[in-house]
Amino acid sequence: MNNSTSKRSPLLFFVLVYALSIPLWVLNAIYPMKLPVDNLPMTDIVATFSPMVAASILVYREEKLLGVKNLLKRAFDYKRITKKVWYVPIIFLMPFIYVLTYVIMRLVGLPVPAVWNPPLLTPLLFIAFFLAAAGEELGYSGYVTDPMQVRYTALTASLIIGLIHAVWHFPSMLSMGMTPGLFIWGGFVLAVSFRILTIWLYNNTGKSVFAAILFHAVTNTGRSIFPGSRSAFQLYDGAIGYGLIAITAVIVVFLWGPKTLTRFRYARKAA
Repeated sequence: MNNSTSKRSPLLFFVLVYALSIPLWVLNAIYPMKLPVDNLPMTDIVATFSPMVAASILVYREEKLLGVKNLLKRAFDYKRITKKVWYVPIIFLMPFIYVLTYVIMRLVGLPVPAVWNPPLLTPLLFIAFFLAAAGEELGYSGYVTDPMQVRYTALTASLIIGLIHAVWHFPSMLSMGMTPGLFIWGGFVLAVSFRILTIWLYNNTGKSVFAAILFHAVTNTGRSIFPGSRSAFQLYDGAIGYGLIAITAVIVVFLWGPKTLTRFRYARKAA
């Protein structure tokens, strides 16, 4: 355990993230404004940077300005990804799940478009989601994941961070009028499964925050340009799409092990 990680306080981080977000949730409740994309509350633009701001405040307290600079630089620490094969799941895992979701929905006769035309603004949408993902992952991956993994296994850290992050999304989900089923699938199941996959990629790419950010951005972009939009992906309370993501997370835990998510069981047998 390095010295900077030992100084970090996950509890203070989570408390500060919520403290920074609560005024924005109250503001949205009083003056609700929605983004044209996915019907998201306007205040989500600011709230999504709460983890980065919280991490920066705590790092400054612990390591001063140099520590904050080093934290922010990790948004582009792609040189940590020495095994380039990991770009395959980072970039293609979630799109594959979305394609599989679409195929299943078509096979069972759910109302999704037969023809898909990707929005012309998809590149700009990806850039926006990349910036938003940096706002979250510089906190969740760059600050709190390592000290959580020192205290617990990678799986337990994923469960704790995922559950806390799920609750953090609830005010926005309420504002968007989501059904109780989506609170379960889109809230707990997706948040926990997504965090397992993110920490799996983070640990296997030399603890690259850039890997986590890119994976996060691809995930949100793909869900937003899904045929028929995100609402189509969430048909029947997200049981198909989010269920597939959860199954993928279970497979990852089984194959790479819950302790570190890095010990591929068949590689160990071969060795």
